[in-house]
Amino acid sequence: MPVISYELPDRFVAGTVGEPGERAFYLQAREGRRLTSVALEKFQVSLLAERLSELLDEVLRRSGGAAHVPAVTPAELHDDEPLDEPVEEEFRVGTMALAWDPEDERVVIEAQEATEDEEEGAEAGEPDPAIAVLRVRVTAAQARAFAERALKVVAAGRPPCPLCGLPLSADGHVCPRQNGFLG
Repeated sequence: MPVISYELPDRFVAGTVGEPGERAFYLQAREGRRLTSVALEKFQVSLLAERLSELLDEVLRRSGGAAHVPAVTPAELHDDEPLDEPVEEEFRVGTMALAWDPEDERVVIEAQEATEDEEEGAEAGEPDPAIAVLRVRVTAAQARAFAERALKVVAAGRPPCPLCGLPLSADGHVCPRQNGFLG
Protein backbone atom coordinates (compact mmCIF):
# COMPACT_ATOMS: atom_id res chain seq x y z
CA MET A 1 0.00 0.00 0.00
CA PRO A 2 1.60 3.29 -1.04
CA VAL A 3 1.46 5.54 2.01
CA ILE A 4 1.91 9.28 1.67
CA SER A 5 2.99 10.25 5.17
CA TYR A 6 3.31 13.62 6.89
CA GLU A 7 4.71 13.40 10.42
CA LEU A 8 4.21 17.05 11.38
CA PRO A 9 3.06 19.04 8.35
CA ASP A 10 3.54 22.78 8.12
CA ARG A 11 -0.10 22.95 7.02
CA PHE A 12 -3.02 20.52 7.00
CA VAL A 13 -6.36 21.92 5.84
CA ALA A 14 -9.63 21.22 4.11
CA GLY A 15 -10.52 23.55 1.27
CA THR A 16 -12.40 23.92 -1.97
CA VAL A 17 -11.91 24.81 -5.59
CA GLY A 18 -14.81 26.29 -7.55
CA GLU A 19 -17.96 28.28 -6.91
CA PRO A 20 -20.65 27.33 -4.36
CA GLY A 21 -22.82 24.61 -5.84
CA GLU A 22 -19.95 23.38 -7.99
CA ARG A 23 -17.16 23.15 -5.44
CA ALA A 24 -14.66 20.33 -5.27
CA PHE A 25 -13.48 19.51 -1.73
CA TYR A 26 -9.90 18.61 -0.82
CA LEU A 27 -7.70 17.67 2.09
CA GLN A 28 -4.27 19.19 1.65
CA ALA A 29 -1.03 18.58 3.52
CA ARG A 30 2.16 20.58 3.02
CA GLU A 31 5.60 20.12 4.47
CA GLY A 32 8.21 22.45 3.03
CA ARG A 33 7.87 22.23 -0.77
CA ARG A 34 6.10 18.86 -0.63
CA LEU A 35 2.33 19.14 -1.25
CA THR A 36 -0.41 16.50 -1.36
CA SER A 37 -4.06 17.10 -2.22
CA VAL A 38 -6.75 14.41 -2.06
CA ALA A 39 -10.36 14.87 -3.16
CA LEU A 40 -13.35 13.98 -1.04
CA GLU A 41 -17.02 14.73 -0.64
CA LYS A 42 -18.48 17.62 1.34
CA PHE A 43 -20.11 15.25 3.85
CA GLN A 44 -16.72 13.58 4.43
CA VAL A 45 -15.15 16.94 5.31
CA SER A 46 -17.99 17.71 7.71
CA LEU A 47 -17.86 14.26 9.30
CA LEU A 48 -14.08 14.39 9.70
CA ALA A 49 -14.29 17.80 11.41
CA GLU A 50 -17.03 16.64 13.76
CA ARG A 51 -15.22 13.40 14.66
CA LEU A 52 -11.94 15.25 15.23
CA SER A 53 -13.62 17.62 17.67
CA GLU A 54 -15.29 14.70 19.45
CA LEU A 55 -11.98 12.82 19.67
CA LEU A 56 -10.16 15.83 21.12
CA ASP A 57 -12.95 16.53 23.61
CA GLU A 58 -12.88 12.89 24.73
CA VAL A 59 -9.09 12.89 25.15
CA LEU A 60 -9.35 16.07 27.20
CA ARG A 61 -12.16 14.63 29.33
CA ARG A 62 -10.45 11.29 29.96
CA SER A 63 -7.15 12.93 30.85
CA GLY A 64 -8.85 15.25 33.32
CA GLY A 65 -7.29 18.18 31.48
CA ALA A 66 -3.76 16.75 31.72
CA ALA A 67 -3.38 16.09 27.98
CA HIS A 68 -2.03 18.94 25.86
CA VAL A 69 -5.35 19.43 24.07
CA PRO A 70 -6.63 22.99 23.70
CA ALA A 71 -10.35 23.46 24.28
CA VAL A 72 -10.44 25.97 21.39
CA THR A 73 -8.22 26.72 18.41
CA PRO A 74 -5.14 28.76 19.36
CA ALA A 75 -5.27 32.15 17.62
CA GLU A 76 -1.92 31.65 15.86
CA LEU A 77 -3.26 28.54 14.08
CA HIS A 78 -6.31 30.17 12.44
CA ASP A 79 -5.95 29.67 8.69
CA ASP A 80 -8.36 31.23 6.20
CA GLU A 81 -5.98 31.17 3.23
CA PRO A 82 -6.92 29.35 0.01
CA LEU A 83 -5.49 25.95 -0.79
CA ASP A 84 -1.86 25.93 -1.89
CA GLU A 85 -1.31 25.79 -5.65
CA PRO A 86 -1.19 23.67 -7.64
CA VAL A 87 -4.15 21.61 -6.44
CA GLU A 88 -3.46 18.28 -8.12
CA GLU A 89 -5.63 15.39 -6.97
CA GLU A 90 -3.56 12.39 -5.85
CA PHE A 91 -6.68 10.26 -5.38
CA ARG A 92 -10.32 10.36 -4.26
CA VAL A 93 -10.88 9.44 -0.61
CA GLY A 94 -13.07 6.50 0.35
CA THR A 95 -12.47 5.34 3.91
CA MET A 96 -11.09 7.57 6.66
CA ALA A 97 -9.78 6.74 10.12
CA LEU A 98 -8.82 8.73 13.22
CA ALA A 99 -6.67 7.76 16.17
CA TRP A 100 -5.05 9.37 19.19
CA ASP A 101 -1.40 8.47 19.81
CA PRO A 102 -0.98 8.98 23.57
CA GLU A 103 2.81 8.52 23.48
CA ASP A 104 3.50 11.72 21.58
CA GLU A 105 0.02 13.28 21.96
CA ARG A 106 -0.71 13.42 18.25
CA VAL A 107 -3.84 12.85 16.21
CA VAL A 108 -3.39 10.41 13.34
CA ILE A 109 -5.66 10.93 10.34
CA GLU A 110 -5.73 8.40 7.52
CA ALA A 111 -7.56 8.91 4.25
CA GLN A 112 -7.63 5.82 2.06
CA GLU A 113 -8.18 5.88 -1.68
CA ALA A 114 -11.70 4.93 -2.74
CA THR A 115 -12.00 1.50 -4.31
CA GLU A 116 -14.46 0.30 -6.91
CA ASP A 117 -16.12 -1.78 -4.18
CA GLU A 118 -16.76 1.37 -2.12
CA GLU A 119 -17.99 3.30 -5.11
CA GLU A 120 -20.40 0.50 -6.04
CA GLY A 121 -21.50 -0.05 -2.44
CA ALA A 122 -20.14 -3.60 -2.35
CA GLU A 123 -18.63 -5.18 0.73
CA ALA A 124 -14.90 -4.80 1.13
CA GLY A 125 -12.78 -7.87 0.44
CA GLU A 126 -9.10 -8.38 1.09
CA PRO A 127 -7.08 -5.14 1.39
CA ASP A 128 -5.54 -4.14 -1.93
CA PRO A 129 -1.82 -3.33 -1.59
CA ALA A 130 -2.10 -0.88 -4.48
CA ILE A 131 -4.56 1.41 -2.67
CA ALA A 132 -3.01 4.73 -1.64
CA VAL A 133 -3.28 6.20 1.84
CA LEU A 134 -2.64 9.73 3.07
CA ARG A 135 -1.47 9.56 6.70
CA VAL A 136 -1.09 12.81 8.61
CA ARG A 137 0.06 13.17 12.22
CA VAL A 138 -0.78 16.53 13.78
CA THR A 139 -0.76 18.09 17.22
CA ALA A 140 -4.04 18.48 19.08
CA ALA A 141 -3.88 22.22 18.42
CA GLN A 142 -3.44 21.63 14.67
CA ALA A 143 -6.37 19.20 14.75
CA ARG A 144 -8.58 21.82 16.46
CA ALA A 145 -7.60 24.36 13.81
CA PHE A 146 -8.31 21.84 11.04
CA ALA A 147 -11.77 21.04 12.43
CA GLU A 148 -12.72 24.70 12.87
CA ARG A 149 -11.65 25.60 9.34
CA ALA A 150 -13.30 22.52 7.82
CA LEU A 151 -16.67 23.39 9.35
CA LYS A 152 -16.35 26.96 8.00
CA VAL A 153 -15.51 25.62 4.53
CA VAL A 154 -18.56 23.36 4.53
CA ALA A 155 -20.83 26.18 5.76
CA ALA A 156 -19.54 28.60 3.11
CA GLY A 157 -21.56 26.97 0.34
CA ARG A 158 -24.89 28.04 -1.07
CA PRO A 159 -27.26 29.59 1.46
CA PRO A 160 -30.36 27.57 2.37
CA CYS A 161 -33.87 28.50 1.29
CA PRO A 162 -35.65 30.04 4.31
CA LEU A 163 -38.78 27.98 3.57
CA CYS A 164 -37.53 24.49 2.75
CA GLY A 165 -33.86 24.51 3.75
CA LEU A 166 -32.64 23.24 0.37
CA PRO A 167 -29.67 25.10 -1.15
CA LEU A 168 -30.41 28.20 -3.20
CA SER A 169 -28.54 28.49 -6.48
CA ALA A 170 -27.76 31.32 -8.87
CA ASP A 171 -29.87 29.55 -11.51
CA GLY A 172 -32.97 29.77 -9.35
CA HIS A 173 -34.73 27.48 -6.90
CA VAL A 174 -37.98 25.58 -7.14
CA CYS A 175 -39.08 25.46 -3.53
CA PRO A 176 -41.14 22.38 -2.67
CA ARG A 177 -42.95 24.36 0.04
CA GLN A 178 -44.10 26.91 -2.54
CA ASN A 179 -45.36 24.06 -4.72
CA GLY A 180 -47.26 22.28 -1.94
CA PHE A 181 -45.03 19.19 -1.83
CA LEU A 182 -43.80 19.56 1.77
CA GLY A 183 -46.12 19.87 4.71
